[in-house]
Amino acid sequence: MKINELPSTLTSAKKRKRRGRGAGSGLGKTSGRGVKGQKSRSGVSINGFEGGQMPLYRRLPKRGFKNYFQKKVQNINFNTISHLLNKYNINPQEIKEADLFAKKIFSKSKGDLKLLGVGKFDDKINIEISYASKTAIQKVEKAGGTITLIKK
Repeated sequence: MKINELPSTLTSAKKRKRRGRGAGSGLGKTSGRGVKGQKSRSGVSINGFEGGQMPLYRRLPKRGFKNYFQKKVQNINFNTISHLLNKYNINPQEIKEADLFAKKIFSKSKGDLKLLGVGKFDDKINIEISYASKTAIQKVEKAGGTITLIKK
């Protein structure tokens, strides 16, 4: 006996029901759908209908809001910058947002970068970035560096 000669006990060998093929098939005329009415027709769905009772989706309160015009912004701080300078050997005299995206250190799809004044930083850096907080600008200028904002 070969594998292809084994009798199948699976439901895959079961014949499909041929509906609407005469009274002798047992599923003729109305094809097992009963008689008339909305449920016997094709293309009609009554999802969410609860027999005249207020449906669940209307009983529950509306909640939440998605602002499609919100700016996507990724926050970075001085701890992150000092880590990047060490790990990726970036020149502190010319840190550019475009270069960080090009080297795939940050993902452009997650939004523009904003420098926050978190962490200690005493090195002189020149950075070109989309946004920066007032404290971050003060810290960079106090250390003798410059900050160029691309967007305002």
